[in-house]
Amino acid sequence: MDFPFIQVLKSGILVELDYMHPQEQEVVRALLNVVIVEGKTYPQKQPLSPAEFSAYWLSQDAFVIRTSVEDATHKPKEILAAFYLKPNFPGRCSHICNAGFIVQPGLRGQGIGRFMGEAMLLIAANLGYEAVMFNLVFETNIPSITLWQSLGFEIIGRIPHAAKLGQQVVDALIMYRALG
Repeated sequence: MDFPFIQVLKSGILVELDYMHPQEQEVVRALLNVVIVEGKTYPQKQPLSPAEFSAYWLSQDAFVIRTSVEDATHKPKEILAAFYLKPNFPGRCSHICNAGFIVQPGLRGQGIGRFMGEAMLLIAANLGYEAVMFNLVFETNIPSITLWQSLGFEIIGRIPHAAKLGQQVVDALIMYRALG
């Protein structure tokens, strides 16, 4: 596969999807920490240190969505979103992958998540994975559930009372999609 992938979002923004570069790690860690502090979609309670981020996010393949250099404004490339892709299980089960996604808060709802999801499915198949499984999609995360179902994911399980989100305790869904 050739990177970067270039896409025009429904908002008209020209973006590229590429492997994360080392100099982008701190920006992605900061974005993940914003999402963690929001407390709505990730299980972590506290922001991640550089070492914790590296162990969690960088264990296999990590990607970013950035503004494209071809953007007419000629501003420096900016990280809009990111995702990781890694085996969900070791050894004999490593053909099933897992992925995690984050989008800058002010840019949600503009098609970045769908672009990442569609690209992730292609990349995962190209890397030899046979299926994608999300272990913890909180039932309150309607945008993600809707997106994944529209991309062919099925809910294959429910974990009762899986997440304590402030004063609310919610179930988590396990979502699955075979590739190819």
